This record gives sequence, structure tokens and C-alpha cells, in this order.
Amino acid sequence: MKSRRFWHTAGVLIGVSAAVWVCAAAELSGGREDPDGKTVWYDGQSLPIEGRAFQDTEVFYDRLPARAQKTVTPGVWGNSRHSAGMAFRLVTDAPTVKVRWGVRNASLAMPHMPATGVSGVDVYRRLPEGGWYFVRNGRPGSFTNSLTSFSITPNTEFMIYLPLYNGTSFLEVGIPKGNRLFAPPVRASGITKPVVFYGTSITHGGCASRPGLAFTAVAGRFADVPVVNLGFSGSGKMEMALCDLIAEIDASVYVLDCLWNMGDALVKERAEPFIRALRERRPDTPILLAEDCNVFGRAPTSKSLLMRAIYDKLKAEDPARWAKLHYLEAKDMLGHDGEGTVDGCHPNDLGMMRQGLVYGQALKKALGR
Repeated sequence: MKSRRFWHTAGVLIGVSAAVWVCAAAELSGGREDPDGKTVWYDGQSLPIEGRAFQDTEVFYDRLPARAQKTVTPGVWGNSRHSAGMAFRLVTDAPTVKVRWGVRNASLAMPHMPATGVSGVDVYRRLPEGGWYFVRNGRPGSFTNSLTSFSITPNTEFMIYLPLYNGTSFLEVGIPKGNRLFAPPVRASGITKPVVFYGTSITHGGCASRPGLAFTAVAGRFADVPVVNLGFSGSGKMEMALCDLIAEIDASVYVLDCLWNMGDALVKERAEPFIRALRERRPDTPILLAEDCNVFGRAPTSKSLLMRAIYDKLKAEDPARWAKLHYLEAKDMLGHDGEGTVDGCHPNDLGMMRQGLVYGQALKKALGR
């Protein structure tokens, strides 16, 4: 039997049909009682986490395995130390929750991106009718930070997003002694494999004011799918080493969003071999090719035209083999009023929301929903 669910996004309720969500969560153990005897703390490394694709990392919250340092560029490696896209999805019977976390870099903010996005955490809760709603953000002030307890309706699913442009050294979730913390049930969408985004600084999260407003996070909530964010600021250039790493991840969809960091010559040189190699390694997984968005509406760019030609070539070459190759145009991605940017390049929160909804719709199509 089906019921109506609603995704609450930017003040708009978007109806979708889905099975009734049933909480079948498993209780988590391993909490450590605070000396005050009032709070039990759970280390993030013992909690179920989304967005962490590799287990063999140098630091738990790194995005690439330690061995990748030998094969990727310094730019990719440095950016991979940021925890962008990682999130804890949990359920508790407690009326309040606490979060404390630490970051690895003293630069908490950038000139065009606030500390709340660069180094902060972000909390969302699932609405009873479905979808997600912002609860509170954690505002960083030093290497070690704490978010004072926020109220939450008991037995409500909630999500904590980690910093976008800083490394996370630790994170702990605290609940009142006597209450319980649970692993989340399977999403209503039924999708457990992550959508893997590979791209540039915009994919990385620049310049959202909060981690939950990165377009990858918005798209993940809209499509109700887990997300792996492999956006690398200034370094999304389709090197084959990244294809090898991405292909290790058992994904529901691969999203390739690298055009902002590539010139025409680099697209001609690398895009088709990268796409072919990824298809060879993952013959049945949908691949979504994305154009480079432009807040001023200049689309398609010359790079997009080259990517579209590759897409058309592959589709015509072998319709069966490339049946799950999809394409996303950029012409309506950021609107046409010029208000979606912080610096003429990177989206602000309005741009991120617009872009996230477009990507979310494209993901649902690629997933056959």
C-alpha cells in the first residue's frame, strides 16, 4: 500500500509516492558515560556513517585511501583530507542530542565561504511525512568545538553532516543517560548503494554556508540516497588514477562533474577514455555526465559541447552497452537571475539549492524512479 510523502525543500513541499516508512532500527552499543553522569557519548568511528567510501584511510575521516597519495595529484590528495559529504544518520529515543567535534586545520573559513560551511557541522531531522528539515548548525571557533544540545522529537531520524573544507579529527554524539541510540532503518527509497559524485570545488561544497546546503547533500536528500562526495577543489580533471579509485566503490550512480576544472584540450584528451574505463569496470552502473553550470546562463559552453558529442557518440555506438549513460544539461541549473553565486563562479546557498534539485531529479531518472 502506498502513501503520500513530501520533500520539504526551500519552503516548497514536493510530493512523491513511496511506501510507508517503518522504523526497524537496531540499538547501538559502546557509549562512554561522561564524568558528570548525565550524558553518554558515542565516538563517530563506532557509528554508522555515510559518505566514507574507503576503509584503508590514513585518518578515519579522509575521503581517499592512504595508498592514493602515491597515484593522485597533490591537489587531489590535499583536498581528500577534507570530510566533505560524510554524514551520520541516526535515530534516538532521547529528547535532546549533543555533538562535539574537532577539525584539523586552523583556517576555519575562507574569504568567500563562512566557517559554518568550511569547518562546521549541520543537523537535519526527518519529517513525519517524509523528507528532511534543518534543525541546527554547529559554529566552529577553534580546533575543538561543541554544539550545545538541540531538541528533537524522540524516535525521530536525524542526520549530522561533517565539515566541507576542513578535515575532521573526531566527532562524538551525546545523549542523556538512560536513553538509547539506534542505527537507522533502510531508506524509504530502498537504495543502500551511494551515489558517487566526482568533480570540482563546486562539487566539494564551495561555497555553501552549511554542509547540508552543498548541492550534493541537497540532491541526496531529494532523491533519498546516500552520497559520496569526491569533489576536489581545483583538481577535478579526470585523471585515470581517479577512475581506478572511483570504480572500487560499488555505487548506485556515478556522477562526473569535472568540466569546470578542464579546458577544451583536456576534455578531448581525457573524458572519453575515463568514461570508457569506468564502464569497463562497472558495466551495469548508471553514469551521469554533467555540464559545467554557469550562473549567468552561458550554456552550453565549448566544453559542454565536447562532452555532449562524446555522449552522443557512445549512445550511437552501442545502445545496449550505453543504455545507462545519462546526460545533464546546465542551462537551467542555477536560474537566470544572476543571484545564485557568491563570486561569479561558485554557487551561494540559493545556487546550491537550485543545482541540488536539478541533480536530484536527474538521479531519480537515472535510478529508474
